[in-house]
Amino acid sequence: MTGRKQQLLKRHRRNKRVALIVALLVLLASGVLLAWWVPLVLLALGWLAHEAWFADHLFYSPRDDYRYEFPDDCVSVPARIEHGALLVDASLESYDTLVLEVRLRASLLGRWFDPYVLVGNDRQDFERGVSGRRYLNVSGQQANGLRLITRWCRMVGDLHLHAMRNPDFATQRLMIVAPHADDAELAAFGLYSKAADVVIVTLTQGEIEAEAYERFGLDKASAARLKGRLRAWDSLAAPLWGGVRQDRCIQLGYYCLQLPTMAEQPTSPFGSRESGECDVRTVRGQNPLTLPADVDGQPTWHNLTADLAALIDHYRPVVVLTPHPELDPHHDHVASTRALREALARSHWQPDTLLLYANHLHDNDRWPMGPAGSGIALPPAIAPLPADRLWSPTLDSKQQLDKAMALALQHDLQGRLPLKRRLRRVIQHLLAGRRWPVTGEDEFFRKAVRRHELFWVRKL
Repeated sequence: MTGRKQQLLKRHRRNKRVALIVALLVLLASGVLLAWWVPLVLLALGWLAHEAWFADHLFYSPRDDYRYEFPDDCVSVPARIEHGALLVDASLESYDTLVLEVRLRASLLGRWFDPYVLVGNDRQDFERGVSGRRYLNVSGQQANGLRLITRWCRMVGDLHLHAMRNPDFATQRLMIVAPHADDAELAAFGLYSKAADVVIVTLTQGEIEAEAYERFGLDKASAARLKGRLRAWDSLAAPLWGGVRQDRCIQLGYYCLQLPTMAEQPTSPFGSRESGECDVRTVRGQNPLTLPADVDGQPTWHNLTADLAALIDHYRPVVVLTPHPELDPHHDHVASTRALREALARSHWQPDTLLLYANHLHDNDRWPMGPAGSGIALPPAIAPLPADRLWSPTLDSKQQLDKAMALALQHDLQGRLPLKRRLRRVIQHLLAGRRWPVTGEDEFFRKAVRRHELFWVRKL
C-alpha cells in the first residue's frame, strides 16, 4: 500500500477502536441498568449490523463529491431527464466513451441497501448513504432516449454528459505491463482477447503469502517457491485462453513487494522475502528471447528497467497498458509504472500512448460496486486526478464468461473463502440484498467481470 492508503487505513482502525469502546460502555451500562441478558442480545445484534452494513472498507464519506476533470478534446453538454429518459441536444454517435455526471441522494432505505441506477440494460451501484457528485458510465449505449431508473436514491440538480473519442486500441500493437500474474486478466482480458498484436509482460513471480501451500507438508520457503512457480506458469498459460500464444508472454521473475525497495537502491539485489531465492532466471525458461538480466540473474532495479527497455525495443508497442500511478495504491503497481517510465527513457522505440488501469483503489475496496456483469461507474476521486481521456470498451455476455474462466485459471484466485467471510456474505445477502457470482468465490470475480473495462488514456 502507498503512504496515503496506509494513513486512511490507520484512521479507519482508530475510528473503529473508538466505536468499539463506546459500544462496550453501552453494553456494560445496559447490563447494570436493565438485565444480564440484554448485553448478550445487543452484542449479537451489533455483530449482525456490523457484518451487514459496516464491514466495508470505505475511507471517505459517502457525502463527498467525486472530483473529475476531463481533457480539452472532451465534449461536455448539458442533459436532462424527461419521462424517465435521458435527452441530450447534441449528436454524439461518433464518440465511444460517454460519462454522465449526476448528483445522487440516497433515500432512507438507501442507507441500508446499496443505491443503484438502472442505465438502459445496465446497472451501476454506489455507496450506501450517497449524497454527492457521481459519474455513470453510459458507454456502449445510445445516450439520447436512454432509460434511467433509480433505486434507493434519486438524481438532483443538473446533469452533464461528457463524450470522448478514441481509436480502437485493440487494432494497435499493445504491450501489457502486469505487476503480477492475473493483473492483465483483471484489467484487460476483454481488450487483449480482441487484440491483433499483443505481448504480456509479468514482472514478478507472486510467491509471497503461500500459507495455503504449507498444507502439503512444505515449510514456508518451499511453499513460497511452489507458489512462485505456479503463478509464473499462470502468467504464461492463462493468456492462451484469450488467444495470446505463450511466445507472446514474458515472465521477468522479480519478487513480490520488493520492487519499491529495488527502486530506492537500483544496483542492489533484493531476493524473495519468503522463498529464499535471489535469481530471476529460475522462472524465465519459457521466455522467447534473451534479456539483460539473464546474464547474472540479479533482482535489481537496474536489471528490471533494462529488461523493460529491451522488450520495448524488440516488440515496438504503439500502446502500453500499465497501472494508474495516482489511482492504484499497491506498492508493486506504483513501482511497475515507475519502472516503465524509466525504461522508456532508456529505450530507442517510443510508444504513442499509455493506457492506465486500476485493479486496486486507495479509498474503496469494493469498487466497482454492485454485482458482476453490471457496468463500471467511474471510481472515487476524492483528490483531483490528471485530466486524462477515458476509454471504456464493452464486453458482451460471452466475453464476460470467458473473462471469468480466465480468472478461474489463476491459482491465486482459487480456493474457498475463510468461514468468517462466507458467513458475512450470507448475512449481507439476507439483510443488505447483495449477491455474488457463481463463477468463483474470490471478490475479483465480482469486481472484474463487468460489461465495461475502463482505461485512462495518457499521451506520451
